[in-house]
Amino acid sequence: MDSGGFERPAPTFQMTTGQRAVLNNLRLAAMGCRVAARTDLFEACALLTLDGEDAKRTFVETFIKCLPTATQKQITWFAPGATELSFDESWVMRCLFCIWDGNASNLSFLLKSRITAADRRYIGFLLGRISEQFSKI
Repeated sequence: MDSGGFERPAPTFQMTTGQRAVLNNLRLAAMGCRVAARTDLFEACALLTLDGEDAKRTFVETFIKCLPTATQKQITWFAPGATELSFDESWVMRCLFCIWDGNASNLSFLLKSRITAADRRYIGFLLGRISEQFSKI
């Protein structure tokens, strides 16, 4: 996680208040997961609970813990409330926009651009569940 001093922010794009809330939820989870052990995607997806606030927290935390392994690089999350987005945050939000808009081909392109072939299905699954959990926003 980065406070914003080392990575140049990604170009910004318009987000609704609800979409900003999703981003800040991911950023807060990233803060909490900084010291947590990495999680294997297959095991993580098999253990996820599927309802309520526990599901929302579990999907987000699992995604945050697994993303560095799936991209094979450290992920940069800015502090909650920051107006800029890191390249990684912009990529995640664009994936979520694709899901919310039903744009499977762009989502597939985004996943192929950064996620290892073996992990695309699991990251796509987690992004889909996160999208569902925050669909009321």
